[in-house]
Amino acid sequence: MHAHPRFRELVEGGFAAANFINDVGIRPTDCGPGWVEAELVIAARHLQQNGYIHAGVQSTLADHTAGAAAVTLVGDGQTVLTIEFKVNLLRPARSERLYCRAEVLKAGRQVTVVEAEVFGDEQGERRLYSKAMVTLAVVPMP
Repeated sequence: MHAHPRFRELVEGGFAAANFINDVGIRPTDCGPGWVEAELVIAARHLQQNGYIHAGVQSTLADHTAGAAAVTLVGDGQTVLTIEFKVNLLRPARSERLYCRAEVLKAGRQVTVVEAEVFGDEQGERRLYSKAMVTLAVVPMP
């Protein structure tokens, strides 16, 4: 598939219009055809009971960023909806900021598959915290 001619506008609009994503604090940082990067500044509300970044926060960051990557490759009048995702939590996450990079592995007319990785910085070193595989349906824009 080819990049949507207004892919950057779609990505930025998709983040801006998603109320929950704004409540969490996730924002896009860069994008291109088939990929999107986003970040989240961590606050106390993002932590679970032991002080680690909550799995739900990481999953939300990965899922939304994956959807944004998928939308860069849809046609006019189309959007995407997640139909399935799996997240592997690789290590306890402790960082002041999370970063996510999502890349389309397969863009189809009906289904798109995206891989998303969530990273953080610990003592000056970038650490991979989780990895998600997200399957999205390509659907007509409502």
